[in-house]
Amino acid sequence: MRKEQEAMYDAVIVGAGFSGAVTARLLAEKFGKQVLLLEQRRHIGGNMYEAADSQGIRSHQYGPHIFHTNLPSVFTFLQRFSSFFPYEHRVLGRIDGKLVPIPFNFTSLEQLYPAEQAAVLKEKLLAAYPGQGKISILDLLANSDPALHALGEYVYDRVFVHYTAKQWQQPIEEVDSSVINRVPVVLGYDGRYFQDTIQQMPSDGYTVLFQRMLEHPRIHVQLSCSALSRLTLQEETGRILLDGAPFSGPVVYTGAPDELLGCRFGPLPYRSLEFVFEQHAVTSYQPAAVVNYPNEEEFTRITESKKLTGQQAEGRTTILKEYPAPYQPGASRGSLPYYPIPNKENQALYQRYRPPGRVPLLQHGRRRGQRHGAGGSAGPGRLSSFFPLLQLFSKQRSSPATDSCCCLPATSMPYPPNHRNTRNPKDCESVCRKSPAKGCLFMPWYSCYP
Repeated sequence: MRKEQEAMYDAVIVGAGFSGAVTARLLAEKFGKQVLLLEQRRHIGGNMYEAADSQGIRSHQYGPHIFHTNLPSVFTFLQRFSSFFPYEHRVLGRIDGKLVPIPFNFTSLEQLYPAEQAAVLKEKLLAAYPGQGKISILDLLANSDPALHALGEYVYDRVFVHYTAKQWQQPIEEVDSSVINRVPVVLGYDGRYFQDTIQQMPSDGYTVLFQRMLEHPRIHVQLSCSALSRLTLQEETGRILLDGAPFSGPVVYTGAPDELLGCRFGPLPYRSLEFVFEQHAVTSYQPAAVVNYPNEEEFTRITESKKLTGQQAEGRTTILKEYPAPYQPGASRGSLPYYPIPNKENQALYQRYRPPGRVPLLQHGRRRGQRHGAGGSAGPGRLSSFFPLLQLFSKQRSSPATDSCCCLPATSMPYPPNHRNTRNPKDCESVCRKSPAKGCLFMPWYSCYP
């Protein structure tokens, strides 16, 4: 039985989101591995999954996800599986009955304040924060200038307080400051949500991109499959079983860390969302792809799908409303663990689950797990950050030093303490040869994770 399993699969990946899909492709393509990819949902693509409705409008089924990066290597890698079109994400927010840019910037200021007062505030902002393109709302609230402090209170109340109460279902005073600092105040007229040098969207959508990425003869995908129905962790022996037989190949787990260990320390807390799609007999429903509603409404934002996907459809459109909800596994509403709740207690609980070092062949590479430690993200997903930190164990390999671990595309995720980041192929090779036990399989213009 053991020989049969190892003959069939050399590596197991859990989760067919970006982390899992990229890992599977690289293992199959660069390492020649037979990869088993397990996905508990009925589709690939994770939260980037797109599907067309009865009107033929393709929509992001789990809220808007925007591709943006400063790393050409990431974009080059994805271009192998899709063409792209330029897209700069601009978000509006309904403040005092007006749709103004979010993050709050000088255009927002001019739309909400009388012209003379707006001009004075702009001068004060530039003088108080010279050379800074953006500041935290907490910096503005701490400013001793009465006019700037009052502006900070206005933005804090109109943009943050009520939105936060809806999203997190708790007073803003109890929310971790990292959440508040995510959305800055922009000192200028740049209305883009992101400032990355590369901002594009896949022409045929994310689902097609994933399908092409996973189209490889050595990648075997099984949907609607719980990982624990096929994998067993033997912590006392440090072994992993696949279908009851010992499995010595690498296993990359991209799911929730608490679920992997049966929630033995208690479930990690999340907030969830309810997604409500509506079809309308109009060509355009709103002036931007995403409009935030931080105050009166029960929902937090409306996304108009066509404005994200680039589709053209006269006289019809589809919108998505997002309603914050408590996370309730298995419920009809709020069954998706979407936003980790950031506070010290939850971060301490997360640390008890990471990493499962007692099973040395198991690697964890899940954005959701990482977000639990880092506080999560309330905005559209950074696709460039989905690349996993994957290591192949040198003790398993008999090839030269340059073939004993893995080089992956450079990413925007935090680098581990022992990470040697390099943009120079020769430097990468040099690092690998100097550390035979931590070598890498050289891939041009990629970063090396020893």
